[in-house]
Amino acid sequence: MSAAASTAAAPARRADLLARLARGGTWDLAVVGGGATGLGVALDAAARGHSVVLLESHDFAKGTSSRATKLVHGGVRYLAQGDVALVREALHERANLLRNAPHLAQPLPFVMPSYLVWETPFYGVGLKLYDALAGSAGLGPTEFLGRAGTIACLPTVRTEGLKGGVKYWDGQFDDARLALALARTAAAQGALLLNYCPVEALVHEAGRITGVRARDAETGRAYEVRARCIVNAAGVWVDELRQQDGEAIGRTVRPMVAPSQGVHAVVDREFLPGDHALMVPKTADGRVLFGVPWMGKVILGTTDTPRGDLAREPRPFREELAFILSESARYLQRAPQPADIRSLWVGLRPLVKPQSDDGEETKGLSREHTVIVSRSGLVTVTGGKWTTYRAMAEDVLARCAAAGLLPARPAGQTTSLPLVGAGAAGPAVRISAAPGVHLYGSEAGEVGALPGHARHLGGGLTVAMVRFAARCEYARTVEDVLARRSRLLFIDAALAASLAAEVGAILQEENGRDPDAAGFRELAATYLRMPA
Repeated sequence: MSAAASTAAAPARRADLLARLARGGTWDLAVVGGGATGLGVALDAAARGHSVVLLESHDFAKGTSSRATKLVHGGVRYLAQGDVALVREALHERANLLRNAPHLAQPLPFVMPSYLVWETPFYGVGLKLYDALAGSAGLGPTEFLGRAGTIACLPTVRTEGLKGGVKYWDGQFDDARLALALARTAAAQGALLLNYCPVEALVHEAGRITGVRARDAETGRAYEVRARCIVNAAGVWVDELRQQDGEAIGRTVRPMVAPSQGVHAVVDREFLPGDHALMVPKTADGRVLFGVPWMGKVILGTTDTPRGDLAREPRPFREELAFILSESARYLQRAPQPADIRSLWVGLRPLVKPQSDDGEETKGLSREHTVIVSRSGLVTVTGGKWTTYRAMAEDVLARCAAAGLLPARPAGQTTSLPLVGAGAAGPAVRISAAPGVHLYGSEAGEVGALPGHARHLGGGLTVAMVRFAARCEYARTVEDVLARRSRLLFIDAALAASLAAEVGAILQEENGRDPDAAGFRELAATYLRMPA
């Protein structure tokens, strides 16, 4: 039975998961990090028949993987840079993702408005090439629009000086729920996955890495987990484990990640009604700006600013917010103001520094992601983007096999593997629409069968959804539910804060522990705080 069709794709009780972890023995693969990359590796390895354990220090997708611009795309800007191979790979993976999780990833039309005569033909020709690279995986043809057609697609676009526009197709998705679908699909394939179980140390024997030491964040109990292959997929935090590994074997390790942050401001749909996204290919300072309809709101962003620290909850710089608002004002009839922002959030990108010879075998698998194998056998992967998570996982497992850490088994197991929730569940509802039970796909009926399915808390969230999150989606805290099982923190932080007590009471009943409603209210307040 496929994971998509299974009604048993729910994790067991946390006590049972921890009991599996405590049994001992040696796993084929241990993955450190429960973001898009780590979850993709765990799923691919489990689908190939490897025994797999994945340990995440916080919640799945707590970091970068829940803070994307919500686009499943080939990368128009990479095409402008001449990286045809990267764009072709991303377009291929875009098609796989939309096919394997249609309830969480869908096509979305974009419009580039033109205010100079040359812009429509110039960008239109480039986007026609984008279509050609997509081939049969294309989502719709690029269209040249006149002034009236552009206004029809973007009713609130600034009309002064508007010449026309170009319409093209890409995709959008719910990043955090897609991460959960990966986790639950991997579990259905036999993998053991645990959130709130940080890896505190690596285990070495005779100069080779043989396992990790982890601790359950809830009970404080320590576990030693042995594995033939250890994959470090901790995102922007990969250098922490690399430093530990280097110290254990007496090697100097240079940091490989240069973090960059992307800021997103969420406003009401009235600023950009309709189901077309706004795309500005070149802002006043040369950056790209998106206005994306998502979950009943509009996401404005993003930025690309170097950041020296690795905060779990990074906050925007004043200049970044000013950039987003000022550029939005150039293209929208009504300029959003700070008071209009419903949620303001930041994601850290793990940009990879060029690696010189520091005693590690290094292979850059693309300009976007890098996999390295240390002298001890620690495999580290970082960089990349959500759209290509599946191809990245295949690259990682290929490197593991080439290094003799895992037996080689046929790739392609996840190319057409439906994720949990895929399958017919009634008429398709756009992800750009307000959140609701449609985001559960074929599991909507299971959610509806739980107590409280008719009791709406607000923002499309029901009591039954909270129970489902606790029973089937690894949710342990109020933040888990209101930030990543539902996405309310990211679209309406004030509403999310107002629901904390009710959600906390349900989680207390389900899990028998304090779900930290007060801590969540404090967090939600920061999503409404404008930078000074």
